[in-house]
Amino acid sequence: MLDMSEPAALAYGKHGAHLRLRLLKDRLARYMVAAGGISVILSILLIFIYLVYVVAPLGETPEMNESAVYAVPADAPVLHLAIEEQAEMGAVFARDGTVRFISTRDGALVRQLWLPVPKGVQVVSFSAARPASGVVALGLSNGQALVVRQHYKVTYPDDRRVITPQLDYPLGTALVDVASEHSALARIAVQEEEGVFTLVGWSKNGMLSVVRATPEESLLEDESTFAFERSSGNTDLQDIRALLVDPVQSDLYVISRAGKLAWFNVTDLSQPRLVEQLSITAPGVKVRAATLLAGGASIMVAGDDGVINQWFSVRNEEGGRHLEKIRSFDTSGELRSLVAEYSRKGFYAGNRQGDITAYHATAHTQLLQQKVADSAIVQMAIAPRANALWALDDDGQLHFWYIRNEYPELSWSSLWSKVWYEGYDHPEYIWQSSASSNDFEPKFSLTPLTFGTLKAAFYAMLFAIPLSIMGAVFTAYFMAPKMRQLVKPTIEIMEALPTVILGFLAGLWLAPLVETHLPGVFALLLLMPLLVLLVAFLWSCLPVALRRFVPDGWEAALLVPVVVGAGALSLGLSPLLEQWLFGGDMPGWLQHEMGIGFDQRNSLVVGMAMGFAVIPTIFSIAEDAIFSVPKYLTYGSLALGATPWQSLVRVVLLTASPGIFSGIMMGVGRAVGETMIVLMATGNTPVMDMNIFEGMRTLSANIAVEMPESEVGSTHYRVLFLAALVLFVFTFVFNTGAEIVRQRLREKYSSL
Repeated sequence: MLDMSEPAALAYGKHGAHLRLRLLKDRLARYMVAAGGISVILSILLIFIYLVYVVAPLGETPEMNESAVYAVPADAPVLHLAIEEQAEMGAVFARDGTVRFISTRDGALVRQLWLPVPKGVQVVSFSAARPASGVVALGLSNGQALVVRQHYKVTYPDDRRVITPQLDYPLGTALVDVASEHSALARIAVQEEEGVFTLVGWSKNGMLSVVRATPEESLLEDESTFAFERSSGNTDLQDIRALLVDPVQSDLYVISRAGKLAWFNVTDLSQPRLVEQLSITAPGVKVRAATLLAGGASIMVAGDDGVINQWFSVRNEEGGRHLEKIRSFDTSGELRSLVAEYSRKGFYAGNRQGDITAYHATAHTQLLQQKVADSAIVQMAIAPRANALWALDDDGQLHFWYIRNEYPELSWSSLWSKVWYEGYDHPEYIWQSSASSNDFEPKFSLTPLTFGTLKAAFYAMLFAIPLSIMGAVFTAYFMAPKMRQLVKPTIEIMEALPTVILGFLAGLWLAPLVETHLPGVFALLLLMPLLVLLVAFLWSCLPVALRRFVPDGWEAALLVPVVVGAGALSLGLSPLLEQWLFGGDMPGWLQHEMGIGFDQRNSLVVGMAMGFAVIPTIFSIAEDAIFSVPKYLTYGSLALGATPWQSLVRVVLLTASPGIFSGIMMGVGRAVGETMIVLMATGNTPVMDMNIFEGMRTLSANIAVEMPESEVGSTHYRVLFLAALVLFVFTFVFNTGAEIVRQRLREKYSSL
């Protein structure tokens, strides 16, 4: 049995206690590190789950739910249906001049009014202006028209909402003379904007009449009076199916049943002009219905072949505008009615079989199809918020349905493919999420934002990789230890600079400097390498005794004044070079002579500023990797007769390649996710152009700019989260791929 002396036992006891304490600390440290790693993974996973949670509603399938069915309360054929904003009440205009306001919930009559139609005169045509105006017009058999506005007064007596339907007559109760010779208005159109009214009537004798009422301020009367302008003429189109006037009252579209369209410019009624006349259906196809989409830029034409075509004007090679068919939508069954949404580019079609189909023009998608009735759908009305629908069937039954269709603007093609938007001459990738008009066509293409993200990262890495990797190689392999101890912390501390400061300096100082010294910037790219090589050559020509005054590894200090001098010389020569080579204006020369656009805040500025921010990350990781290569590998290579450069290229760099690659990938990840620099140093224009003199907009900058102004839960809001999800997935996939490559490099070169 081992007999330990008291001092030895005491020492053993102290050592054992210390060992147990050390093991406890190691175990706690291991658990804490594991908990920290798991927490990071869970945090990333939770971010991903939250992004998916916000984006997921974009994939919801639109649906319709029936609420009520009741007989239409009218003794004469129904001319028009309309629903007020809350979808609690609607108006039914009948051919006998009655207007019945009824509850959409059960069809109960709320109020009935009679329009002042003269005795013995029949209503022969009807038209509604842009839905938001509430203005309608009745064409009469005596060639006159009655203009009526429906509106709903909302009050809150006893904290209870009460909706009171009302009618008024913006042009007065007196009828407006439209057609000459008092011929019946077989077709009529009306449009109103800012108090100006335009009426268009067509009589079966071929006469087309246009009347415009412009308000005049009266000094003696409280109410304003109207000045009327008139124009008329014959049209060779027969059997007119639709008259359409755009909301600004400059364009008139006359569409015949045979599929012919005449486009008139009626801005100046004293000189109306025929812009174009063309066929808008296939040979033999008759027009069933036609309507304008919200905003009035697009014409939707439905033929009896079951196809709905979208037309709008585009610019031709001569600079003029002409109508062009943009896209087509196939329908099932024989179409009987067509109606557009109030403020979105969606529309609904009802067919003879009682089906209603919803479409969205920009997304070019069929959103839903629902069986509503057992007979043909002859009239429809969409609520202003597009959340409810009235459908009148051929049996006189009125069907009220609720609609859930929150995000119709989105489809795979609208997010990632070229889309032909209204007002554009060809399909393009466009991001433009908002405008001042409610009739705006949102443009949610993520392609230019993704392109801008990659473009910014590309130019930043083009600037950062050579400088950081070469600097890391020199610092770790050639530089003296004392100088390395000074240089490495200095570069690493650059990473602590706030990117908002870098973006501020790039936008307000660097961008104007680059613009005014553009030739000098490019001269610097040539002059600096030449001066460095020249100084290096001259240094090698000096006697050895002189070169020994500079210790090995400190030669880089001699290049500092060379670099500063090259920069000063290049910028100093810039005005002379610009005057000599570019007539004193290089940006203008690029624009006019080379056709290359120039923005002051461009990719060149972003590349320099963001490259400056990325250099410390790449440099630090790459320098550590190179410096950590065991010295015996270098010594063994040198002992076998390799030169220092051969040892560097064939041994050191290969061994350190996993670390160098990791540094580059970290830099790319930093560049892809950078926000403030690209936000402040670019014009934030979402254009797809690799031109180094043009700006861009990145996913991260777009989120930072537009998220504060987006409505929570809106399409815009969720698309911004989708952009964040795309950025998240892109970074995750890219980093995962980079890690796989790094591991393979480590396995390949670990045996060196």
